[in-house]
Amino acid sequence: MREPAPDGFWPEKVTAAAAVTFDVDAESAIIGFSASNADRLSLMTHQAYGPRTAVPRLLRLLRERSIPATFFVPGYTAERWPDAIKAIRDAGHEIGHHGYLHEPLGADEATEERHIVRGLEALDRVLGMRPVGYRAPNWETSYRTPALLARHGFRYDSSLMDADRPYHLATGPGRDAPRIVEIPIHWGLDDWEQYGFVPGMPRSGPIETPTKVIEMWLLELEATIVEHGCCVFTMHPFLSGRPARAAGLGRLLDRLVALRDAGVWVDTLASIAAHVASLELPAVYQDRPDVPSGWLPR
Repeated sequence: MREPAPDGFWPEKVTAAAAVTFDVDAESAIIGFSASNADRLSLMTHQAYGPRTAVPRLLRLLRERSIPATFFVPGYTAERWPDAIKAIRDAGHEIGHHGYLHEPLGADEATEERHIVRGLEALDRVLGMRPVGYRAPNWETSYRTPALLARHGFRYDSSLMDADRPYHLATGPGRDAPRIVEIPIHWGLDDWEQYGFVPGMPRSGPIETPTKVIEMWLLELEATIVEHGCCVFTMHPFLSGRPARAAGLGRLLDRLVALRDAGVWVDTLASIAAHVASLELPAVYQDRPDVPSGWLPR
């Protein structure tokens, strides 16, 4: 048993937390980038591999180890692949909001809110539920995003990168502004940076081996535990659900099972957020930095 967090941040006898999360983008991420991609059959099958083939495999890996996970689902994915998304729900995992068509950040508040609402409506039609968690497509948020999330009843976000632990995120500058829980993430714990290759897509790079990826993630996990933090893994079924990568993920999940028995809390983001919301913490307000006039190019 590892030592509990010395400041009492985590529940009794818990030293740190970890969460397994998936972004079930399927075709939405590619069509949202460019509608013309829908005409590329090979590319569409690359994305459809997630709900069609990988989701059952990933659910089996999680079931065998009794690990609950959080799946962030774009509304378009829920509409196009309802059986796969219902299977995730029926297996007892959390469903989170991930936009509608994995659209880029809206240029104005009305556009950004429209994406949020359309995704909520789609999840409600398909699943009859309203998610409590949000993850921005491409992790691209605006300074208005927290207030929009609070307005629509979200309890937490998982899109920002400035802490090792979850915290209370203020949705406005005033002391009475509503707050939500922020559960930080990072590109280094995202499988897109490791496996994501799509011709013509930005941030499309070399394909790494599962051995390298899992070794890197295990190092980050162990270091985060030492800091009594919260390690959030972000994966995409069409990437991490392929056979060799899923086998590597199985090794990571086995390590999480061992750590769970030693005091690491492995749970959904909703459960972690509910605990953090109950704590007396100062709220963090994310204000935009001032950019000196004439100093930097636009």
